[in-house]
Amino acid sequence: MLSIILSLFYALPNMVFMISYVSGISSFQMPLSAKEEKEYLQKYAEGDKDARNILIERNLRLVAHVVKKYSSGDAETDDLISIGTIGLIKAISTFKPNKGTRLATYAARCIDNEILMSLRANKKRQNEVLLQDPVGKDKDGKEITLIDKLSDTAENVFDEVDTRLQMSALAESMKYILTSREKKIIELRYGLADGYPYTQRDVAKMLRISRSYVYRHA
Repeated sequence: MLSIILSLFYALPNMVFMISYVSGISSFQMPLSAKEEKEYLQKYAEGDKDARNILIERNLRLVAHVVKKYSSGDAETDDLISIGTIGLIKAISTFKPNKGTRLATYAARCIDNEILMSLRANKKRQNEVLLQDPVGKDKDGKEITLIDKLSDTAENVFDEVDTRLQMSALAESMKYILTSREKKIIELRYGLADGYPYTQRDVAKMLRISRSYVYRHA
């Protein structure tokens, strides 16, 4: 947004009044009369850039008037003044005097639209979740971003899948090299059946065998 404003300012010679106003230094000038407005619009149509500068300067009061509907603080007001000024510049650049309306009427709509578009864009950005958004800090106090958490989660998932594949392959191999009792001992002891590893005592009790037998085969 700042780059757009600056490019517009630099494109207009003698626009110190705009920068000073946004900084809260200068005061508004009175609006042009209908006759003056018509004269400067004609000069601007003939290529007089100074006429456009005057049209902008003398309509800044209108920008402030529109901004009052939306601002809730000094910092926000400055931003909205800048955005509203862009709308004013667009209005002056596209205004058609032969439509039968005053510049102020047309400019007010352009300023209002420019501010509304900016507010909607800001609201949309506020609802977005970026991968670079901070989500906390690690044990060393370093900031952790969302993408860091997602990376950790992905690695954990891959590790879990790899472990499950190995367990499945092991269970398949046990069918051919172990007796049914030995296979059952291994499954219970290391949680291959239900994911919960039992102690030697528990396995012995469940299968009604001695703990030494479990120890020898597990």
